[in-house]
Amino acid sequence: MNASAPTVAPAGRPPSVDALARSLAPSGLPHAICVDIARQAIADQDVAGAPARAEAFRRTLLTDVVNATGVLLHTNLGRAPVAFHAEARAVNVEFDLATGERGSRQRAVGQLLARMCGAEAAIIVNNNAAAVLLVCAALAHGRQVLVSRGESVEIGGSFRVPEVMEQSGAELVDVGTTNRTRAADYRRALGRKNADVAMVLKVHPSNYRVEGFVEETPVEQLATLGVPVVADIGSGLIDATCPWLPGAPPAWLAGEPAAVQSLATGAALVTFSGDKLMGGPQVGIIAGRADLVATCSKHPLARALRPGTLVLAALQQTALAYLHRRVVDEVPFWRMVAAPLDSLRARAEAIAAQVPGAQPEAMDALPGAGSAPGTTMPSYGVVLRGDHLAALRSGTPPVVARVRDGRTSLDLRTVDPADDAVVVAALTTALGRG
Repeated sequence: MNASAPTVAPAGRPPSVDALARSLAPSGLPHAICVDIARQAIADQDVAGAPARAEAFRRTLLTDVVNATGVLLHTNLGRAPVAFHAEARAVNVEFDLATGERGSRQRAVGQLLARMCGAEAAIIVNNNAAAVLLVCAALAHGRQVLVSRGESVEIGGSFRVPEVMEQSGAELVDVGTTNRTRAADYRRALGRKNADVAMVLKVHPSNYRVEGFVEETPVEQLATLGVPVVADIGSGLIDATCPWLPGAPPAWLAGEPAAVQSLATGAALVTFSGDKLMGGPQVGIIAGRADLVATCSKHPLARALRPGTLVLAALQQTALAYLHRRVVDEVPFWRMVAAPLDSLRARAEAIAAQVPGAQPEAMDALPGAGSAPGTTMPSYGVVLRGDHLAALRSGTPPVVARVRDGRTSLDLRTVDPADDAVVVAALTTALGRG
């Protein structure tokens, strides 16, 4: 809501700070914030601009948006959308209802995730970078970790495998070359004089692809080396067969490592994100052998990296959707993936019929968040001539779209059907401003 026009003081004098702040109350901002805005507006001799300043501040706060970019897991828009509501009640987050004694924060959701992945045990930390850090610190501090040169990667936010390794106290040992690393390269490293290898870390380069003269060593071969293999699968695909979908797995998932298959072929542990292909809240998950998971959970870093009650409850809701086989109905990411192209086309045509100048058009949506790089999925949306991004973002809720070749594009695969009316209103307003 926009603030009303500021109160004008008699004789051309500026209003008092309090009067101007009270006139900003319709913005919905706390009075203390309105006072700060009013004081600065008066100091800048910009009393008339105070409502715009209040609106600008309000728009810096977290708010719901309509993602019409066609990027299903948009990192800047929170990755996987998660619907979750909690009553204001106590939760048995660390209380054992059977014994009445203190319980484990990890037990409730950890047992569900272990069942989903085919693991002996699982624990949760606040993101996948934290999961890799904790595993290296708990299992390899002061010892060596073998990593293929082609997997010593950097992902978003300057998260680099060598730097995480350094912070954990483990020593990274480069193996093989950037484009080709064979099992023999790992064996050679294990046989070196003074070798003290705690584990092999296999990192999925989820945000890029190397093509051409390449070779990597799969988990099943690494598992024969005699040291634990930790597979950082990153994007968090639970099962490569996607049993929660009505048909075959999408073609764009080909080659994406999955937790079930990585553990079944010999990985001692897998680490992955919860808010990417799993479709849940932002967490990092460590799953696999019970003894290694227990070692990680007892490390001092585990407490610093643990998630809170709300995150655990949201993750439990996602895990139960998998185990109940209600993923498409209850996990928004997979509902977007499963949306039939014909339904997207029909929605695009219906929106275009209500907005003069809008045209339905076939598009390519992206998984996003570094998942399945270089792949797309067919989609449908609407386009407008010109750049209308700012006007679309100024609405309530804001609509985030893309511009390509001088046209504004709104991809409906990432728009909930319930928001189609919002899209129509936003486009109509944008065209009016244009």
